Parts: sequence; structure tokens; C-alpha cells
Amino acid sequence: MIDFGFALTPSATLQIDNLDNKLFEQLRNIEPDVAKCMACGSCTASCSAGNYTELNLRKVILSLQRGREQDTLNSLKSCMLCGKCNIVCPRGINTRHLILSICKVYNI
Repeated sequence: MIDFGFALTPSATLQIDNLDNKLFEQLRNIEPDVAKCMACGSCTASCSAGNYTELNLRKVILSLQRGREQDTLNSLKSCMLCGKCNIVCPRGINTRHLILSICKVYNI
């Protein structure tokens, strides 16, 4: 095997077969738009709260898809539901409803 000088660290690898996505599937049933997210970052770039807190909707969705809920769910408490992310989303995702649905499914 050729050594290219880098390797995956154990913390960066995901065992896809072992992921528990039950809560994410519940979220997708309530808010199907979550599957449309392409993680472009427009919501994060326009977020007023994100400039001063750890709020990053893109990372929240990716963490939920990967079964790592606790990594980012607390950051949603900073959301002001101002709707800027809703306006700039190129996929037209209703981010307000998505955030409220995440809070409902994950009991935040």
C-alpha cells in the first residue's frame, strides 16, 4: 500500500451500518424538506445569530443525518427564527418549520 502521508483518524470515520437514524427518519416524515438540503451554507452565511453563537443549521442537519445529535442540538437554542435563512435557501426549504420540527422530534 502506498503511503501518501495522511490517514483517517478514528474520530473522523463513521460506521454507517451502526448509525441510529430513527429520530432523523421521524424528522423526515414531519419535514420532508430536510432531505433536500445540499449543505451549501447559505443559511449559515446569512444567520444573524450565527455571527455571535455556535448556531450553524448546515452542521445541525449533517450531524442529525449521521446520528450525532448531541454534537450540535444545543446550538439551535440560539436561533431567533428571524427567517433570513428561509429567504436565501436555494432549495426553498422552510427552515423555520424545520428548526421547530427538529426541536419537537429531539425534545429541545
